[in-house]
Order: sequence, then structure tokens, then C-alpha cells
Amino acid sequence: MQKQQENLTHTDDDSRKREEWGLPEEVTAVEEMIRLYREGKISEDEFRRFRLQHGMYGSRLNKDYTMVRIKIPAGILYPEQLTRLAKLSEDFSIGSVHVTTRQNIQMHWVYLDDAPAVEKGLVEVGLTSREACGNTVRNVTCSPFAGICSNEPFDVTPYAKALARFFLRNPMCQNLPRKFKFNFACCDEHSYARIADVGLVPVVREEEVSDGNATVKKVRGFRVYIGGGLGPASYLAELLEDFTPEDMLLPTCMAVIRLFDRLGDREKVHRNRMRYLVHDMGFERFRELVLKERKIVLMTRSVLARLYIREAKVDAPDIEDTNLVELKPFNAPDGFHRWVRSNVMDQKQKGYAIVFIPLPAGDITARQLRALASICREFSHEGCVVTTPSQGFALRWVMKSRLVELYNRLSEAGLANYGALSIASVVGCTSTTSCNLAITNAHRLAKEIRSRLIELGLDMDDALRDATIKISGCPNSCGQHMIATIGFFGAAVRMNNTLTPAYNMLLGGKVGKESALGRIVARVPAKRIIDVILRLIDVYRKERLDGEGFASWIDRVLEGNGTNIKSIDDLKPIIEEASKLPSPEEDPESYVDYGSDSRFIVKTARGECAA
Repeated sequence: MQKQQENLTHTDDDSRKREEWGLPEEVTAVEEMIRLYREGKISEDEFRRFRLQHGMYGSRLNKDYTMVRIKIPAGILYPEQLTRLAKLSEDFSIGSVHVTTRQNIQMHWVYLDDAPAVEKGLVEVGLTSREACGNTVRNVTCSPFAGICSNEPFDVTPYAKALARFFLRNPMCQNLPRKFKFNFACCDEHSYARIADVGLVPVVREEEVSDGNATVKKVRGFRVYIGGGLGPASYLAELLEDFTPEDMLLPTCMAVIRLFDRLGDREKVHRNRMRYLVHDMGFERFRELVLKERKIVLMTRSVLARLYIREAKVDAPDIEDTNLVELKPFNAPDGFHRWVRSNVMDQKQKGYAIVFIPLPAGDITARQLRALASICREFSHEGCVVTTPSQGFALRWVMKSRLVELYNRLSEAGLANYGALSIASVVGCTSTTSCNLAITNAHRLAKEIRSRLIELGLDMDDALRDATIKISGCPNSCGQHMIATIGFFGAAVRMNNTLTPAYNMLLGGKVGKESALGRIVARVPAKRIIDVILRLIDVYRKERLDGEGFASWIDRVLEGNGTNIKSIDDLKPIIEEASKLPSPEEDPESYVDYGSDSRFIVKTARGECAA
């Protein structure tokens, strides 16, 4: 009885902290539309538009099942929500959930008729799948370092939540030409701003105040980037203006969306993201239109819109004593120091740390979700976890003096994985495990690469710490391969007269202040990807300058400034040599995709990324 009472108390605490994103009436709407679809009273296209608007994406080659994508604004999840996700995944899915690169949670292989029950369970704990798919404003992402980053001018979390609240169910963005994405950064270093339709980086500017005294005040604002995005054709966003004051943030975002709604191409499915509009029109012309449209918005917007950002609040812990004693671990358990080195970073708040929990290709089981909920309640002073762009979780406001206790608890749950802040944090989309468009199994490949790198201890090599590996099963970049040091996207090639799973390999992608898109350099069979990665690392170790990181060396080679390996032309033969396959008769497994036990066949169906 006492334990039950404690659980009720925790639930009440979560309810007081969290935002309510879901609406009960939408559960009824989902139930009714599924009934009409089953009875043949609405068409396939009508139902597709509805279910995508409510976060239900078609499962691979099977219309009776759906993926439910759950919108997690700013990536914030509370313990009660974690335990509910665990329960729903056991009752209606495959007993696990998947964390995406855009901080969503996905529940796969849900029977279509069970979707209303899933929606009901989500709404009861403040969650929603509304507009997690479809041609509208998608999940508003926010840096997991927001609020604790030593480089940030201010915490952007309330701004991200406010924008998410304003655009959710907003009539102005329910039928855009395509999906629309916002990314909030905490600083230049931890920035994904330039790969979004609208990316926002916080800035503080000093302004003189003419009140009779020579005073200066600090004004909050943003560097607003527009027109970025990843996919078959990727573009980095461009800077709209040097400084956008915080009270101009919402009208600026509204102006961009209104222009996209009016001018975006609704006919060409594969060229109707906003980045194509900006590219085809020219950035300077689009910039002029945005600034002009913003003036119109300022003349017509409601009082509610004016106040929306200002009313947002920061949910930071109320910590009085910042002079905490930091105790060094005594008799630390095996693996603890390796875990700290690759998963833990200091916060700007003295005595506290952010702890990253990497997940193999973003997967976490129901049992682990429950354990994480309990761990969050006990160890995080802010009482929540944050999903990360690397498909994992971040536990913030952890007292450094309790890291050994935390490590032991995570180990018991199978969550003390190494490598979150290293090259071993490999990203992989769900690919052929659930997606209609996927060609290869990037999801399984990401797990295989991660396992091999950890086995070799490469998560402990500081020289590789600046490098990333990201994989997608098709060109659409759900795995964000375009911004990886080493990126891959799925393909099919004929080798030795046999259809073979393969990947196009890219080098030199990155995010942050010096954002760059990767360059395609080779095509590599799936079963030789790990060999190629290890061969590149071996070459780097022989060629690097003193103190030069792996990603920096890749950049130098791409620029044609290498030493013995002077340029990419010198590197390509090395990659080709490591990519060779024996004949199908000698090694038939080399021609079979990861996660499969049969001959490789390309099976795709109509995708719904653009539906």
C-alpha cells in the first residue's frame, strides 16, 4: 500500500510539472475515422491525410499496421510518461520504443484498430501524436544542453515550448505544401540550426537606454536561419538577419510559414520542401519577402500571439546551494571510469552533471523505460529526461557525488552503455524494420558498427571524439547521414553479377558553427562497411598531425591539403580495396543484408514522407 501511495505521489508531481499536449476529443476522432475507413465510407487518400495529421505513419508493406509517432516538444519527458510508454508498447506494440533524431518517440507495428487505445493512453499523461507526421509543423526540437550549457546566453527551452504550443493545431499550418521543422540551439557549438526550415541560435545584445543616464541593457534575441533541410537534395539554412529580438521571434516564424504556405509547390512531391523554394527563388529575394511579410504579421496578429513567448517559463530546478562538495568515487565499480569518460559532462551549475544514456540505434525496451522512470525520480533534480538528436536520453541535474550510485542503477537496467560522446554513438534510422521507402537495414547496421567500435575500445580514443557516424536506409536522411563525419545511405548494387545491399558513403558532414554537408565519395557493400570504417581510422592514425582529430583530418583531406594521402583521390583506392567482396560462391553471406537470412531483394512501397 505504501509503494502504491508513493507512485500516486510521483504521478501527482509529474502532472504538476508537465504540459498537457493531448486532447481527449482527438481520441474519439481517431476512433471514428478508423471505423469509417474500415466500413469503406472514406477513401484511402482521405484516411491517409487524417492519420498522418494524427501521427500515424504506414508500416512497411502492411496496411493493417501503423507506426505511432509521439511528439515530444523540446524532447522533455516525465517519469509517468515513460512508464505509460512502457505499458502501451507492451500492450499494443513490440515491447520497445524508438527514439528518433528529432527527439520524437516512435511505437512500431501497432495494429490499426488499437490506435485509439494508444492515443487515449498518451493523452492521459499529457502526450500527443498530433502533427508528428503530415504537412504541418513537426516536433520543435531543442538542444539537450539548453539550460545547463556554459556557452549559452540564456535558456531557450521556454521559447521552444512556446512555439510548439502556438503552432500545434494552429489553422495557419494544417495544410502546408510539406512538413516544416524548427530547431533550437543553445549555442553555436551544440547547434543543429542550419539543417532546419527555421533554425534558432540565442544571442544577447547590449543596447543603450536613453533615460537621462548613460545605461546599457542586455536584450535577448536570436540568429534566425531559414531554408535548411536534409534529404536527396540537402541545403544549409542561411542567416535571415544579424539579430532578431525575442519579441520578434514569433512574428518572424509566422511570416516564414505564411510565405511557404502561399508560395510552396504543392504539385511536385519531391521538390515541395521549403528549402527548394528558397533555393529556386534565391535567398536574398526570399529574405526580402520574409521581412516584408513580418511587417504585415505585426499589423494583424492577435494579442494572444504577442504574449505567447513572454508567458513561457523555465522549469529549472530551484537550487539554493551551488557550492556543493564534489566527492571522488571510492571503490568505483568496474567500467565506471570508462562510462564517465564517454557519457558524462559537467553542467555550468557547479556540482551537477548531465549524463547521456546512449541507446543502440535508438531502441529501448519497456522494462528499461520503467527503470529509467525510477532512476529519473531518484537522481535528476529537474525530474525529467530529455531525448537527444543522437537517439538517446539525457539525464540532467545529477549530483556528481551520486554518479557511482547512478551507474550501478543504470547497469542493473542494461542502460549503462558506453560511447555517448564518442564515435561509437552511431545513429541509424528504422529503415527496413518498418519503413516503406527503405532499401537496406541501416537500423541493424548501426548496432553492428556500434558494437564493434565498443569492442575495440574506440569510445575511449579522444582523437576520435570529434567524429560521428550516421546511417539512413534510403536517401531521405532520417538518420541525418548528410551531417556525419562518415555518413551512409542505402542503395542496391550488382556485384559479381549478384544484387547486393550497399551504401553510398559520404565524408565531411558536421553541425555547429562550421556546419557542412557531407560529400559522396564511394559506394560500399553493406558487409564491408565496418572494414572501411576501421581502415579509415587506421589511415588517419598514420597520417594525422599532432593533436589533430579524426574529423579535422577528414576535412583536411577533402580540402586537398593532406600529407601522404593528399586528397580524396588518394583515399578512394584505399576505400575500394577495403570494399572488395569474394564471389557469391565463396561467401554467400556477404551478399545478404544485416538482419536477414535470405537473398537480398529490394522491396519498397509508397512512402508517406510527402503524403
